[in-house]
Amino acid sequence: MDRARAMEPPLRVVIVDDHEVVRAGLRAELQKHRIDVVGEAGDVTTAVAEVNRAHPDVLVLDVRLPGGGAAAVLTALGDRAPPTLAVSASDERDDVILTIRAGADGYMLKTAAVAAIANGIREIGAGRPFFSAELAGHLLEVDRGDAVQDPTWEALTAREREVLRVLARGHPYKRIADDLGVGVKTVETHVRNILRKLQVTTRHEATRWAAERGFDQG
Repeated sequence: MDRARAMEPPLRVVIVDDHEVVRAGLRAELQKHRIDVVGEAGDVTTAVAEVNRAHPDVLVLDVRLPGGGAAAVLTALGDRAPPTLAVSASDERDDVILTIRAGADGYMLKTAAVAAIANGIREIGAGRPFFSAELAGHLLEVDRGDAVQDPTWEALTAREREVLRVLARGHPYKRIADDLGVGVKTVETHVRNILRKLQVTTRHEATRWAAERGFDQG
């Protein structure tokens, strides 16, 4: 662990999984990566209650749960949903796409090493989408299925789309300006226009919007 990370406060997470042994294993291992588990749940109703109680930095959410699954949790939480990483045994297309469209910021498979899951949690906590490489085909399918049909995306100018793609990768305005060869003030203007057209108020919401539709790729 590098010194800068050691100085940061631990990330606070709620783990939602209907298998107690999975929750216990993740809780024990994540502590080794400076990630504190501040709540647990095994079903949709309890998950919503735990998030509302604990206000975690990141929600670690299984996809298939008693009471409706990950999409039901995210729908019930609405704007109160924290940055969310889905961690599931399922790599089925419908599960991946439904979960992303419901608002998850990332999706990883349970076959991943705990260190990789911890890294995914940190990426999500920093406002950057994170997906297992095995799911690339499904994410491209979301892109192909939605890009042409989404009127909001079509309403963005070509430059605004460029800015949104880079923004969705978590880069600061200065990096975006350097990458695109424009000034920081110009980037700030583009971001204000993007937020207005997407009808969101923060860059995190814009990032989530882009990731759900695969527009952070390319």
